[in-house]
Amino acid sequence: MLQFFIKNKWRVLFMFVLCSAIMASFQYALTPEKTLPILQPDKFDPYLVDDSMLFVKKYHKIAPFELVNQNADTITQDDYTGKIYVADFFFTTCPTICPVMTKNMMLVQEAFINDPEVLILSHSVTPEIDSVAVLKKYAVKKGVMDAKWNLVTGDRKQIYDLARKSYLAAKDNKYGGEYALIHTENFLLVDKEGRLRGRSYDGTDPEDVQKLIEDIYILKESYKRQDQ
Repeated sequence: MLQFFIKNKWRVLFMFVLCSAIMASFQYALTPEKTLPILQPDKFDPYLVDDSMLFVKKYHKIAPFELVNQNADTITQDDYTGKIYVADFFFTTCPTICPVMTKNMMLVQEAFINDPEVLILSHSVTPEIDSVAVLKKYAVKKGVMDAKWNLVTGDRKQIYDLARKSYLAAKDNKYGGEYALIHTENFLLVDKEGRLRGRSYDGTDPEDVQKLIEDIYILKESYKRQDQ
């Protein structure tokens, strides 16, 4: 037996490499590729979905918008088309969850600091207070990178409609009326086509934010596969 292996060592080695390659190919073929679900209102948490959107089953996208950022630049959906981004809703005078959310959103900024494909969009829910100057001061204090992260203010109704009907971040407060303050911890992941992906993430929970970061990488990989 030993003599056989000595005489045929190259043939044996070739067969070993070939078998290993075949087994690896089978394993790769049988391993499902990770993908993130495309979220539609009818499959979302009903508590977060505006009544007018409850039965929307497909084609849901973030509605067009026009807001102003911390540098007084006009920001629209065109600035985010072809980008992956994380959206949330906050206000600069919030003493409770917003500082925690901003701190955790910094984790997203740091994770993709050199990646122009991934951006952040934070909407003020008190635009009458959060002027451009106020947002700029907040951005500087918190370490917001202008090229990565827009803090936006603007028309209150537009922002609240975006939160309730596009991002599905918060539902109407039955006791406060249409313009009751939106106070939500949710981070939302949006793909390059303006669709909600994955799920809503708890912006006050560092572990859930880490899951969001992992899901962003999964989404990026799915686009790479499409380009191959």
